Amino acid sequence: MRPLEGALRSYAWGSRTALAELRGRPSPSAHPEAELWLGAHPGDPARVVEDGAVRSLRDVVDADPARELGDRCITDFGVRLPFLLKVLAAEEPLSLQAHPSAEQAREGFAREEAAGIPIDSPERNYRDASHKPELVVALTRFEALAGFRDPHRTVRLLEALDVRELDPYVGLLAGQPDSGGLRALFTTWITLPSPSLSALLPAVLDGCVTYLSDPDGHGAEFVAEVRTALELSEGYPGDAGVLASLLLNRVTLEPGQGLFLDAGNLHAYLHGTAVEIMANSDNVLRGGLTPKHVDVPELLRVLDFDSVDVPVLAPVAAAETGWGVYPTQAPEFRLAKIDLDTADGAATGFVPDGPQILLCTSGAAKVTCATRSLALESGGSVWISASDSDIRIQACAERTRLFVAGVGSAVG
Repeated sequence: MRPLEGALRSYAWGSRTALAELRGRPSPSAHPEAELWLGAHPGDPARVVEDGAVRSLRDVVDADPARELGDRCITDFGVRLPFLLKVLAAEEPLSLQAHPSAEQAREGFAREEAAGIPIDSPERNYRDASHKPELVVALTRFEALAGFRDPHRTVRLLEALDVRELDPYVGLLAGQPDSGGLRALFTTWITLPSPSLSALLPAVLDGCVTYLSDPDGHGAEFVAEVRTALELSEGYPGDAGVLASLLLNRVTLEPGQGLFLDAGNLHAYLHGTAVEIMANSDNVLRGGLTPKHVDVPELLRVLDFDSVDVPVLAPVAAAETGWGVYPTQAPEFRLAKIDLDTADGAATGFVPDGPQILLCTSGAAKVTCATRSLALESGGSVWISASDSDIRIQACAERTRLFVAGVGSAVG
């Protein structure tokens, strides 16, 4: 068990306050801080602190995988940490994106390797051969677009905008209110020639403004969706992703609630701070709302056009510990939430079944194992190897919240 220093990544959509305040650093920060990576991804591994020395977590794992990962993890996933834990702070919307399935990732990675595209090229879609299921859990109110809305509701939304230029597109989806109709409409919009997009998008935005001026006249059913389209258009004028946003579920997570996104799920995080855990991959197919590389044909290849009601996840108490575990079908990771107060008395104890990362997001705690004791404050994290034993957590402040990331069923 050793202290872990996350790798801080700066993107334009990041916050100058959220991660700085979480970590007890000066706020506002000099640059937008978007993500804190806590894992062993080669793109930006976290660092382990031991005996005054700082080493990459990836190097630590590579040096003694049996000790750090354990037999079960190595048998299931090879000699690598299979998950990546992050803290994400979105001040502005992220790109409209989806992630490939395991088979699509293997094929795409091999294809781009054979084509000789450098792994760090901005034109690269597949930076590894892994899929990327992910779970996001809100630390603050967190806004997102996720998955295609039921086509019948989308038809009602588009009709409520009362835009003549939308009539043929409404007819397209109304005539085929299923995954085929969603595929046809999304593909048409995302590939519109510039002159056609320049004529359609302003008319749609005018319809959005009119809708918001009298929402009660439409039952106010789609206020959040319409307002989101207008906000996206301000940041990305002339982007077809603004039209695409009108096809997606608008989701709001309150602190502690989670959202699981599997392969092919079109989504965009809009605003808020969250803990995010995913398979250890950086494969992203973008379709708009970004200055980064957009590959629409490849995105269309991986998208799942089935409409979904995106379930908001609540943690389920694990019988062994009482911790709240977020249920997902991802074998690479499992995430648990621990809420403790100083009045709770006895420490919470557990024995790791594989590698784990402990992250404190509020309050403070004392973490002990058979060989050492560590103080953990907000924004701090600890690497727990498979060989560590008798891990105990004691709250040192009121309303202490921690997250434990592990492999599959390892947590709890």
